[in-house]
Amino acid sequence: MAKKGMIEKNNRRMKLVAQQAGKRARLKSIIMDKTTSLEERFAATLKLAQLPRNAAASRVKNRCEVSGRPRAYYRKLKMSRIAMRDLGNSGLVPGLTKSSW
Repeated sequence: MAKKGMIEKNNRRMKLVAQQAGKRARLKSIIMDKTTSLEERFAATLKLAQLPRNAAASRVKNRCEVSGRPRAYYRKLKMSRIAMRDLGNSGLVPGLTKSSW
């Protein structure tokens, strides 16, 4: 099980990303638009820099929803390999069987 504080910090980041997504997208579109004036683009860059760092989507870490483990994460299932193995062995994941040869 992961540290509860790290899981909560990641949840706060996800919430902040959702809140600031529209504002960040608008500022980024202004910055990338080559038809706007240089001064407007520079002002948008400064406003983007003023936003909290944790509002960037790249700051969110993929974590297992079962155990909170940050590594060996399957995006499709939103869980780690260890949690998937435990649930698979108990028969809770459809179509997953233990391999043997």
